[in-house]
Amino acid sequence: MQLYDFYREHPCVTTDSRDCPPGSIFIALKGESFDGNRFAAAALDKGCALAVVDDPAAREAYLANGGDPTRMMLVCDALQTFKDLAREHRRQFNIPVIGITGTNGKTTTKELVRAVLAAKFNVLATEGNFNNDVGVPKTLLRLRPEHEIAIVEMGASHPGDIKTLAATAEPTCGLITNVGKAHLLGFGSLEGVLHTKGELYDNLASRPGSAIFVNADNDLLASILPQDVAVERYTAHGAPGCTVEGELVACDPMLRLRWRHADGAWREVTTHLIGSYNIDNVLAAVTVGLHFGVELERISAAIEAYEPSNNRSQLVVTGHNRLVVDAYNANPTSMAAALDNFALIPAERKMAIIGEMRELGDVSREEHERLVARLSEMDLDTVWLVGHEFDGIDDAAGARARGIVNGQPFKMRRFADVEQVKAAIAAEHPEGYTILVKGSNGNRLFTLPTLL
Repeated sequence: MQLYDFYREHPCVTTDSRDCPPGSIFIALKGESFDGNRFAAAALDKGCALAVVDDPAAREAYLANGGDPTRMMLVCDALQTFKDLAREHRRQFNIPVIGITGTNGKTTTKELVRAVLAAKFNVLATEGNFNNDVGVPKTLLRLRPEHEIAIVEMGASHPGDIKTLAATAEPTCGLITNVGKAHLLGFGSLEGVLHTKGELYDNLASRPGSAIFVNADNDLLASILPQDVAVERYTAHGAPGCTVEGELVACDPMLRLRWRHADGAWREVTTHLIGSYNIDNVLAAVTVGLHFGVELERISAAIEAYEPSNNRSQLVVTGHNRLVVDAYNANPTSMAAALDNFALIPAERKMAIIGEMRELGDVSREEHERLVARLSEMDLDTVWLVGHEFDGIDDAAGARARGIVNGQPFKMRRFADVEQVKAAIAAEHPEGYTILVKGSNGNRLFTLPTLL
């Protein structure tokens, strides 16, 4: 029995034994704390038509209990089989597939590109940030005949990750948002990050007729562009030879910008995004939209209509404070961009709740010391630091230099975790602040806005 032939008759795949639609295929994946092989028989009992396992003992136990041998398939590697199934399904569709990766901004860029292309096409795009070796196959297996274009987000935390994901998705064009200091525990260095992200370019270079969209202001990306691949460039700083040029108008706090196609007329748009750094993400979406023939007016309208809802670059106004919520991810590059932007936002009273940056490896201490120094120099009334990566870092010099702020001594406080922060909010009821909430997802700072 060929798995893809079976999939044609049962086009629903699940990797969660708690979610087993009737007639679906269960793929028994393994992780650090779970083994899907243990639940394969239960998945069949719940209604799955087929279970794919890679542990012979699971199939032997199933057969010993009178199970139907045609309903449980034994393979060498269930995850690889999952990827192979997704790639075979993707090959049934002769449509553009856009691969998007990068250290920061890939999910926001993906959502902006989706919004722009949806003005003309029926678009399939990665849901949320399901961008790993499980999420990418799940996205591809959602392809249906009505889809005219697909957008596949690809994340990485180790060398070779993008190579593997691109081999599964087989993109026809691609975009790397940027390259920065993230997941250094897995990559080892910025050079390791650059090499891994560049694996998307390598894949496209091997595919005739492919195209790359690139930020012409980013020297790192320019240094790894392959030869003999069509490139469309965009710029926010006047770089020559670009398809799209943009200019920052304001960020007070919503991002406003102007853009134009080649030597055409300028078009001003007001977004629902916080952060001047999002200008690159917007221009990327404009460039992709133009490449696929979306009308200029529809591009601007789509960008203006897009509203983030994923704890990225969001403005949240509560009954007590105004929040800048960027609490999904944090690394030195994105943190610096967030702080630069927060410094530009006009406000009488400012507060920052900053979570630790995780997975930085040997440079973690140095980067957190640099972060504390930067925060102590900013025009902030109070700073709350969350997480043990900040333990033992001296901010006294910065605090002494700041002295009195708005009639009160400058405060930089420490919290072991988000629960301690919640207790402080409940006890002190901070009010009248513009508050930046920023940290790695593991800090769970995204649970704070409803309390502030």
